[in-house]
Amino acid sequence: MDGNVIAVGNRGAEWHRWEPHIHAPGTVLADQYPQSDGWNLYLEALEAVSPPLRAIGITDYCITRSYERVKAERDKGRIKGCDLLFPNIELRLDTGTVKGNFVNIHLLASPEGPDHVTELNRFLGRLTFRACNDEFACTPSELVRLGRRLDPTKVNDEAALRHGCSQFKVSLKNLLDAYGTIEWARDNILIAVAGNADGTSGVREAADTTLREEIEKAAHAIFASSPKQREFWLGSGKASVGDLRERYGGQKPCLWGCDAHDLSRVGKPAEDRLCWIKGMPTFDALRQACIEPERAYVGPSPPSWAAASQIIDAVLLEGAPWAKTPAVRLNPGLVAA
Repeated sequence: MDGNVIAVGNRGAEWHRWEPHIHAPGTVLADQYPQSDGWNLYLEALEAVSPPLRAIGITDYCITRSYERVKAERDKGRIKGCDLLFPNIELRLDTGTVKGNFVNIHLLASPEGPDHVTELNRFLGRLTFRACNDEFACTPSELVRLGRRLDPTKVNDEAALRHGCSQFKVSLKNLLDAYGTIEWARDNILIAVAGNADGTSGVREAADTTLREEIEKAAHAIFASSPKQREFWLGSGKASVGDLRERYGGQKPCLWGCDAHDLSRVGKPAEDRLCWIKGMPTFDALRQACIEPERAYVGPSPPSWAAASQIIDAVLLEGAPWAKTPAVRLNPGLVAA
């Protein structure tokens, strides 16, 4: 297309690649990033991912530290191709799985508003864990206190923090009570639950159907990557849309991420199961996907109903000075002839 021609008009909703679950150097648990120059290598890896990451959920256990560090780098000009950076706080429910682990749950928080980190930490501070005849809040200082209380040999704050985060578990009731009480949380946090063996499928294997359904009902989204799971949560599998509405509160979008704890996995989920969301790379697009779950997809490329050679990308009007929009980009999902 002639570079002197100005394309005008909105192409409509398109699919963009999201990475909603990725850890950063210094992540509280299982940090396997290089100790030397780890941050620069990590940012370079993010910037080199292909297809590019338009939205990234920086994940850490219980605290916002990793997100704040990546945000500071982005504010200085790194990962320019990323339109949306948001915190993903990973927690464990006090619900066990048959593998001996606990159900993983994720709080995906909107970065809208200059005080979103403060508000998110205020919400986290309402989540508590009882141990040693005491109660501990989900804040950095309290997690350090918990870690040291459980293991007095953890004299170093970072070691105590890691131990505290590894032991902290929140009840579903506590989580939902806090969520229902704090208006900011209701407006800005989406709850996602893991659908794999460390999530609700592990509970399913334990045959605790009622508990599993309560957890999944509380979630806005499911971290799951298989086509069968997506079909189930869209209501096109074993359960109908009506069944999902009655048992789980409705349909749910399936999301997926690389869950990287080291450089080799940054932006590279297993089996090329990439996450795509239809719409502008904004948090509102994620909100909309929770209403219209078919707008979320997991696969090597976004859904397409035609080969690339059969898709018209744009129409250019030549010799038509009367045209106010001489170049019009077309959306392959909205054009028919």
